[in-house]
Amino acid sequence: MGELTHIDESGRPRMVDVTGKPDTRREAVAKGVVRMKASTLALLKEKAMPKGDVLTVAQVAGIMAAKQTHNLIPLCHPLLIGDIQVELSLDEKNSSIEIKSMVKSVGKTGMEMEALTATAVAALTVYDMCKAVDRGMQIDKIRLVRKSGGKSGTITLE
Repeated sequence: MGELTHIDESGRPRMVDVTGKPDTRREAVAKGVVRMKASTLALLKEKAMPKGDVLTVAQVAGIMAAKQTHNLIPLCHPLLIGDIQVELSLDEKNSSIEIKSMVKSVGKTGMEMEALTATAVAALTVYDMCKAVDRGMQIDKIRLVRKSGGKSGTITLE
Protein backbone atom coordinates (compact mmCIF):
# COMPACT_ATOMS: atom_id res chain seq x y z
CA MET A 1 0.00 0.00 0.00
CA GLY A 2 2.88 2.41 0.65
CA GLU A 3 2.62 5.54 2.74
CA LEU A 4 -0.71 6.79 4.03
CA THR A 5 -1.65 9.92 2.11
CA HIS A 6 -3.81 11.58 4.77
CA ILE A 7 -1.35 11.15 7.66
CA ASP A 8 1.75 13.30 8.16
CA GLU A 9 5.09 12.01 9.45
CA SER A 10 3.90 12.56 13.05
CA GLY A 11 0.72 10.53 12.52
CA ARG A 12 -1.58 13.56 12.40
CA PRO A 13 -4.27 13.97 9.73
CA ARG A 14 -3.55 16.22 6.76
CA MET A 15 -4.98 17.12 3.40
CA VAL A 16 -3.07 15.67 0.49
CA ASP A 17 -0.99 18.29 -1.35
CA VAL A 18 -2.29 18.29 -4.92
CA THR A 19 -0.61 21.53 -6.02
CA GLY A 20 1.98 19.70 -8.13
CA LYS A 21 -0.55 17.62 -10.04
CA PRO A 22 -1.66 18.65 -13.54
CA ASP A 23 -5.25 19.67 -14.20
CA THR A 24 -7.13 16.96 -16.09
CA ARG A 25 -10.74 16.41 -17.04
CA ARG A 26 -12.35 14.40 -14.24
CA GLU A 27 -15.66 12.59 -13.94
CA ALA A 28 -17.25 10.26 -11.42
CA VAL A 29 -20.53 8.35 -11.44
CA ALA A 30 -22.19 6.87 -8.37
CA LYS A 31 -25.42 4.96 -7.93
CA GLY A 32 -27.74 3.93 -5.13
CA VAL A 33 -31.22 2.54 -4.48
CA VAL A 34 -34.08 3.31 -2.10
CA ARG A 35 -36.40 0.33 -1.63
CA MET A 36 -39.99 0.89 -0.47
CA LYS A 37 -43.48 -0.54 -0.44
CA ALA A 38 -45.31 -0.58 -3.77
CA SER A 39 -47.99 1.66 -2.26
CA THR A 40 -45.33 4.21 -1.30
CA LEU A 41 -43.90 4.18 -4.81
CA ALA A 42 -47.40 4.69 -6.22
CA LEU A 43 -47.95 7.77 -4.03
CA LEU A 44 -44.55 9.12 -5.00
CA LYS A 45 -45.27 8.56 -8.71
CA GLU A 46 -48.60 10.40 -8.38
CA LYS A 47 -46.84 13.27 -6.54
CA ALA A 48 -49.22 12.63 -3.66
CA MET A 49 -46.68 12.49 -0.81
CA PRO A 50 -47.56 14.77 2.11
CA LYS A 51 -44.18 16.52 1.89
CA GLY A 52 -44.43 17.27 -1.85
CA ASP A 53 -42.60 16.33 -5.05
CA VAL A 54 -40.06 13.83 -3.74
CA LEU A 55 -38.05 13.31 -6.92
CA THR A 56 -37.49 17.01 -7.62
CA VAL A 57 -36.55 17.83 -4.02
CA ALA A 58 -34.18 14.83 -3.85
CA GLN A 59 -32.55 15.85 -7.13
CA VAL A 60 -31.90 19.37 -5.86
CA ALA A 61 -30.65 18.00 -2.51
CA GLY A 62 -28.16 15.75 -4.31
CA ILE A 63 -26.84 18.64 -6.40
CA MET A 64 -26.49 20.85 -3.33
CA ALA A 65 -24.77 18.05 -1.40
CA ALA A 66 -22.13 17.48 -4.07
CA LYS A 67 -21.19 21.15 -3.78
CA GLN A 68 -20.81 20.80 0.00
CA THR A 69 -18.75 17.59 0.10
CA HIS A 70 -15.64 19.34 1.42
CA ASN A 71 -17.71 20.64 4.37
CA LEU A 72 -19.04 17.16 5.18
CA ILE A 73 -16.08 14.81 4.66
CA PRO A 74 -12.89 15.64 6.56
CA LEU A 75 -9.79 16.24 4.43
CA CYS A 76 -11.70 16.51 1.12
CA HIS A 77 -10.57 19.40 -1.05
CA PRO A 78 -13.03 22.13 -2.01
CA LEU A 79 -13.37 21.59 -5.75
CA LEU A 80 -14.56 23.65 -8.66
CA ILE A 81 -17.37 21.52 -10.09
CA GLY A 82 -18.24 22.02 -13.74
CA ASP A 83 -21.34 19.84 -13.94
CA ILE A 84 -23.55 17.82 -11.62
CA GLN A 85 -26.37 15.59 -12.77
CA VAL A 86 -28.58 13.67 -10.36
CA GLU A 87 -31.16 11.38 -11.92
CA LEU A 88 -33.85 9.53 -9.98
CA SER A 89 -35.85 6.86 -11.78
CA LEU A 90 -38.72 4.66 -10.70
CA ASP A 91 -38.25 0.90 -10.77
CA GLU A 92 -41.81 -0.34 -10.36
CA LYS A 93 -40.87 -4.00 -10.74
CA ASN A 94 -38.59 -3.81 -7.69
CA SER A 95 -40.57 -1.10 -5.89
CA SER A 96 -37.59 1.22 -5.66
CA ILE A 97 -36.03 4.49 -6.73
CA GLU A 98 -32.72 4.24 -8.56
CA ILE A 99 -30.37 7.18 -8.10
CA LYS A 100 -27.47 8.01 -10.42
CA SER A 101 -25.17 10.98 -9.84
CA MET A 102 -22.51 12.23 -12.24
CA VAL A 103 -20.03 14.97 -11.35
CA LYS A 104 -17.50 16.56 -13.75
CA SER A 105 -14.64 19.00 -13.38
CA VAL A 106 -11.25 19.97 -14.67
CA GLY A 107 -8.81 19.85 -11.80
CA LYS A 108 -6.12 18.17 -9.77
CA THR A 109 -8.18 15.61 -7.86
CA GLY A 110 -11.14 13.34 -8.51
CA MET A 111 -14.88 13.74 -8.09
CA GLU A 112 -15.64 10.38 -6.47
CA MET A 113 -16.60 11.76 -3.07
CA GLU A 114 -18.83 14.41 -4.66
CA ALA A 115 -20.72 11.82 -6.72
CA LEU A 116 -21.11 9.49 -3.73
CA THR A 117 -22.27 12.36 -1.51
CA ALA A 118 -24.83 13.48 -4.10
CA THR A 119 -26.23 9.94 -4.31
CA ALA A 120 -26.31 9.43 -0.54
CA VAL A 121 -28.04 12.74 0.19
CA ALA A 122 -30.57 12.24 -2.61
CA ALA A 123 -31.38 8.83 -1.09
CA LEU A 124 -31.66 10.33 2.40
CA THR A 125 -34.00 12.99 1.03
CA VAL A 126 -36.27 10.35 -0.54
CA TYR A 127 -36.28 8.55 2.80
CA ASP A 128 -37.08 11.71 4.75
CA MET A 129 -39.90 12.74 2.46
CA CYS A 130 -41.51 9.27 2.45
CA LYS A 131 -40.92 8.03 5.99
CA ALA A 132 -44.30 9.24 7.25
CA VAL A 133 -46.00 6.64 5.04
CA ASP A 134 -43.31 3.92 4.97
CA ARG A 135 -41.02 3.30 7.95
CA GLY A 136 -39.61 0.16 6.33
CA MET A 137 -37.73 1.81 3.46
CA GLN A 138 -34.12 0.78 2.87
CA ILE A 139 -31.26 2.73 1.38
CA ASP A 140 -29.05 0.25 -0.44
CA LYS A 141 -26.01 -0.22 -2.69
CA ILE A 142 -24.52 3.27 -2.71
CA ARG A 143 -21.37 2.79 -4.74
CA LEU A 144 -18.95 4.31 -7.23
CA VAL A 145 -19.52 2.85 -10.68
CA ARG A 146 -17.03 4.82 -12.78
CA LYS A 147 -14.34 7.42 -12.51
CA SER A 148 -12.05 8.98 -15.07
CA GLY A 149 -9.19 11.42 -15.16
CA GLY A 150 -5.85 11.77 -13.46
CA LYS A 151 -2.98 9.31 -13.60
CA SER A 152 -5.19 6.26 -13.03
CA GLY A 153 -7.32 7.02 -16.11
CA THR A 154 -10.75 5.44 -16.41
CA ILE A 155 -11.87 2.87 -13.87
CA THR A 156 -15.21 1.15 -14.52
CA LEU A 157 -16.54 -0.88 -11.61
CA GLU A 158 -19.82 -1.98 -13.22
